Amino acid sequence: MRIRTVAVRGATLAAAVAAAASMAACGSSSAGGTDSAGKPVVRVMVGGLDKQIYLPAMLAQQLGFYAQQGLDVQLSDEPAGVNAETDMIAGQVDAVVGFYDHNIDLRAKGKSTEEVTQLLQVPGEVELCRSDEPNITSPADWKGKSLGITDVGSSTDFLTKYLAVRNGVAVTDIHELGVQAGATFIAAMQHKSIDCGMTTEPTVSQLIDSGQARIILDTRTAAGARSALGGVYPASSVYMTTDFVNAHKDTVQKLVNAYVETLNWIHTHTADQITDKMPAAYYAGTGRTAYVEALQHELGIYDPTGIMPPDGPKTCLAVLSAFNPDVKSVDLSKTYDDEFAANADRTFHISSTS
Repeated sequence: MRIRTVAVRGATLAAAVAAAASMAACGSSSAGGTDSAGKPVVRVMVGGLDKQIYLPAMLAQQLGFYAQQGLDVQLSDEPAGVNAETDMIAGQVDAVVGFYDHNIDLRAKGKSTEEVTQLLQVPGEVELCRSDEPNITSPADWKGKSLGITDVGSSTDFLTKYLAVRNGVAVTDIHELGVQAGATFIAAMQHKSIDCGMTTEPTVSQLIDSGQARIILDTRTAAGARSALGGVYPASSVYMTTDFVNAHKDTVQKLVNAYVETLNWIHTHTADQITDKMPAAYYAGTGRTAYVEALQHELGIYDPTGIMPPDGPKTCLAVLSAFNPDVKSVDLSKTYDDEFAANADRTFHISSTS
């Protein structure tokens, strides 16, 4: 496996990528091709390798599940996430680990993509506001405020716009600033470039533990997601172009097998055991104890089966259509495919009620 860094959020991720890469062998980079050992190559771009919401991507590699499926999976990192889909459409990568809602957005733009396995049942995103901004208690107070997102067109962009509209604030009355996550997000808070911002663990714990920020919305639980977004919002997923899926069904099935086995492994191990498998650089900024505690609080975000929650797509459509009417005509049934995850569940004897 080869790991390519597209963009780096400081020394923490750079060290993590270097550590993982030191254990990896180079392979072919052609779509649908094979490496020197004859293994199918799958290039997977992740919207933030060191984010806990995308933890299954690296954990599958650390556990050896890609190799067990006979795949040469090449992970690459793209902190904002939205650029990953651009690379996928252009054929630079084969799959993206990112939020499912991008498939709805892409369908509205005439691009045929689909989710092949669901990693998260809820977003795991937290809206933080600076501690020296005590008057902001909800999105209803966002008028005229600067709000941090990973980047324009990202899922944090979608969710931020929706939260503003849902709480009576026009999209034109907020100022969004792409600050990615980790060190750049923290710096934006410290320099007061943003008043509030949407991010995930371990960035959340770093800012809360230091007293620099406080939480006003939390979607790390189903209850929190329903309160903020009106329903369960399926988030991190593995998605591909429909053309790639149709042309490489066997390879797609093997990749989904690796992720479903990883999800099952997560649900049968403790946060401490999971952390033991992750590159140490991933929690260098927060410290191992804080990383484990944050992971323990949000273990429930990971989908145990890889199957799309029944009402999830409708919630995502409602969120996106609140500020983008073009998505209303999207056929949701074409934005995800549960076939591969269902096959994997049967292979690993995973119950849909687990």
